[in-house]
Amino acid sequence: MRASCRFAVAVQVLTILAYKEGEQVSSALLAASVNTNPVVIRRLLRALQAAGFIATSKGASAGSRLSLPPDRIDLANIYRAVETSEPFPLPGKQPNPDCPVGHCIQAALLQVFAATEAALERELAKTNLAHILALVDQSCNPTKNRRR
Repeated sequence: MRASCRFAVAVQVLTILAYKEGEQVSSALLAASVNTNPVVIRRLLRALQAAGFIATSKGASAGSRLSLPPDRIDLANIYRAVETSEPFPLPGKQPNPDCPVGHCIQAALLQVFAATEAALERELAKTNLAHILALVDQSCNPTKNRRR
């Protein structure tokens, strides 16, 4: 099974836009940073724009920029904007209903999975994009307080 990386890529893209401090950033530059195709980035940008995190323009000054301050974008909202699949999906096949575990395991797992996802979102809500940008700055420039 393969997990989605949309959330991680979305956080990277938004962090780049925060780093650029209002500059229009092309999908080609974002794709180069993520090391993926610009089409993948453009799909993600549509979800981020629909969530109100970015503004995108076309034409001569084409690109995207943040439409909210980084401290107003928390990771839980980014997660909800881009992750479309269940984080803990159940198997496609139904378990054996004649098995004492099989006939009720899915209901039990759904309870645990719902509580786990709620806890995940609560933890993600504690961190905003400004904090991620500060962590990036600190990791890349441990002796400097501010980038550029």
